Parts: sequence; C-alpha cells; structure tokens
Amino acid sequence: MDQMTPGKIQRRSGVALWRQIADRMRQLVSAGAFGETGKLPPELLLAEQFGVNRHTVRSAIALLVQEGVLRSEQGRGTFVQARPRLSYPIGMRTRFSDGLAGQTQERIGVLISSQREPAGTAVAQALGIPEGAPLIRLETRAEADGRPLMRSTSWFDAIRFAGIDDSYAATGSITAALKELGIEDYTRQSTTVTAQLADIGDLDILRLSPGAVVLVAEAVDADMAGWPIQFLRTRFSADRIELRIGQGA
Repeated sequence: MDQMTPGKIQRRSGVALWRQIADRMRQLVSAGAFGETGKLPPELLLAEQFGVNRHTVRSAIALLVQEGVLRSEQGRGTFVQARPRLSYPIGMRTRFSDGLAGQTQERIGVLISSQREPAGTAVAQALGIPEGAPLIRLETRAEADGRPLMRSTSWFDAIRFAGIDDSYAATGSITAALKELGIEDYTRQSTTVTAQLADIGDLDILRLSPGAVVLVAEAVDADMAGWPIQFLRTRFSADRIELRIGQGA
C-alpha cells in the first residue's frame, strides 16, 4: 500500500474503526498526502478508499477537527489546518512563556490539581531531601493559542514552598509563583527526554487520540545557590511541539 494514499484499514480489535481512521489520516497529514491545497477528498471517496462507511469517516474527521489537525469550511470541504510544530528551547533557563514568545500570541498555565504527599525515593534524591519528607505535587497543563501543548507533574518541598499551589492557581506560572515565595531566579540543573505512547491522562488532558506520541522530559530546577527546588515530569504532544535541547539563556 502506498504510504501517501489511504488504503483499506487493517482492523485492530479493541480500537473503534473511526479512531483507526483518525490515526491513519493523521499519518497522511504528517506525510503531506493532501498536496499544496491541503484539501481532503470527499467523505464518500475516503470511505471507499478506507473500506468503511461514510459515517465512520465523518466521525474520524470530527475528531481531527477538534484536535486542530483539520478544519471544515462550509461549502468548500475539509482542509489540513496548517499549524507548524512549535519549537520549545530547553536550556539553563527554561520558561514556558519565554520559550514560545514570537511563535504564539496567548500562553496560559492551568492548575489541574494539587495535593500533599510524602517524598518517594526518586523525588527525594532529585530534591536532596529525606525520603518521606512532605511534598506539594502540582498537576498542570500549559496551552498556547487555545491548544494544549504539555502537561506537567511538579514536586516541591512542602515546608519551603508552602502555598505554591495557591500562587500557581492565581498566576498560571511556576516562575511567578516561585517569585512570590522568594525565588527571584532559578536554572535548569538537568533534563532527560524519552518518547512514549500517550497514556489515558494525555488523551484527556492534551486532547490526543490513541496512538499519539508524547515526549517525556524529566528535569530538576535549582535556585541560584544550586539547591534543587523543583522536580518535574512534563509530557509534550509530539505532533504540536519539538524540543531544542541546550537552547536558551
């Protein structure tokens, strides 16, 4: 089967047909299969090519429109939504808003949840605190121009950073929240990146579909004295953002 044409779907048990169609169409969009205009063939033709009914194709297209991969224009058809992958620098001072400045108009952070918990082995070692010490864990989502780009889990020493959850909820920014708590500046101490399939949380929070890939960055930030202040695990939508390691002041 030509990688640039739909072709019959190899049906996978346990995965709805319309989701399989959406996965295949996403691959075709990435491969540039719909030419310079980005216009998709009519639904009936796509249904014949995929070997499914028109309703199944329509459901797949609706999902991709919701994700921002496609756009529908009344009376004209369905088109690829030309939105380039954003470039996010990871360097000594990694900041969400600064990193995407010039590429996006509006950038916001959203607090999903926060809770207190004892430090496990990995987090305790990363933050240089005793195992079992009290932590504040934040679950957050970062968006740019209405698109969710990343979800993060951050851990902070609950004694030193008491109230950081409230500060983040009010500001939508880790940098601003830390500043309210006396940290005027901080730097990235370490970052490791791996690629994984999106999990259930990614599908929900980042509005992805099964089969999507996320880039997972684990990092430690330190204050200007070199003391670790934040351990975080961030999951980026690989279709929407690329990471440039070692970039940024």
